[in-house]
Order: sequence, then structure tokens, then C-alpha cells
Amino acid sequence: MSETVLILGGTREAVAIAKELTGQHPDWRIITSLAGRTAEPEPVAGEARIGGFGGIAGLADFLRGERVTRLIDATHPYARRISANAKEAAALAGVQLDVRVRPSWAPQRGDDWREVASEADAAAAIPPGGRVFLALGRQHLKPFAERDDVFFVVRMVDPPASPLPLAGHAIVTGKPGPASEEERLLRDHAITHIVCRNSGGDGAYGKIEAARTLSIPVIMIARPG
Repeated sequence: MSETVLILGGTREAVAIAKELTGQHPDWRIITSLAGRTAEPEPVAGEARIGGFGGIAGLADFLRGERVTRLIDATHPYARRISANAKEAAALAGVQLDVRVRPSWAPQRGDDWREVASEADAAAAIPPGGRVFLALGRQHLKPFAERDDVFFVVRMVDPPASPLPLAGHAIVTGKPGPASEEERLLRDHAITHIVCRNSGGDGAYGKIEAARTLSIPVIMIARPG
């Protein structure tokens, strides 16, 4: 029996799920939804849909209109609003919801983690005069704007369209790399601290391994409860 599956994506796991489903079920319609925050998102098997749905009602209407039979939430673990909307929209439309959450990272021997609850707490935890590798999306930078006593190195997939709300900073563009590349980046910029979220997965773990090797403290923003 043919199905129409909508994958809420933007993660490596979503790409893998789309590839698996299209390979196993060539007669199914597989749609991956992307927020459109990056200029060149990773290609996905099946169809790709770019942009938001307009909240819970908009997503429910899409599910009904496209006759979606299964909704897979494979978004980022910190995408709380999207996941909450998916749960309500699936219930409204009477569609099966499958939630895929990647496991959190766990500290290993040699790690120096300072766990905090929010971006604001992370900003407050940075010591004066630090050189911080900020591994967060642009939408999470505002809490760090008042720390003019800190120099930030910000990684972004694409160059920003407008100035960042930070006093002293440098921008590195591109996606996370393996531990050897991350170690080189941290050394080149004389990084003293890393601020990141406990995203889990393999894609962004290189910086954690590099921090362990270089004995750099990681200010880790905990997952939402």
C-alpha cells in the first residue's frame, strides 16, 4: 500500500531517513521539509519542501491537503516549537507521528564541561577576556551581545547577510569537520572556551573531541526538559 510521508528535517538523520524510505519503498511519496536557513541545503532523496507551514493549523492543513499518512519529526533536538507544533498538527489531522530524537552526548574522561540551562546562562559563565568559539546559530547570539569583554569566533554555514550583534568577533564559514580540523581551528584562533548545545550525533562531535585533546572547557547548554 502506497504512503505519503512528511519528514520534518534539517538534520543528517532526516537525510538518512529519506534515503532509506525511498530505497525501501520506491512507490511511496517521501517529502522532506526544510526551514530554508541555509543557502545550499544537503540534497535529500524524494521531494524537498522549503519554508515554514504557518504554525499548527498550517501544518495540519498541509497534512490533510497532501494526504500525508505518516509524519516523522527528525528535527534538531533543540527545535522545541517545531516538535510541539508537529505533535498538535498530527493529532488534528489524524496522522501517525514518529519522533526520532538523537541521543545526547555524554562527557568522557578528559572532558571539562560546565553545563548551563540557557544561552543567557552560557553568556554569564564566560570569564572576562575569554576567546570563545560560539557554535550556535545566528538566532541564538543575542544573549552574548553585552559581553564586550569577550572575543567570539562564530561558525556559520553561510556568510551573514547583516552584521552580527557582537562587539569583538570573527566569522568562520562552513560546516563542522572532523576532530583534526576542529583542533586546528581552535588552535589558530587561540580559543579558551567553547559554547555549544548538546546536539548529539556524529556531525558536530569533532569540536568536543578537539576540546578534550586541547583541554579546553566546554560551556554546554543542556537539552530542553
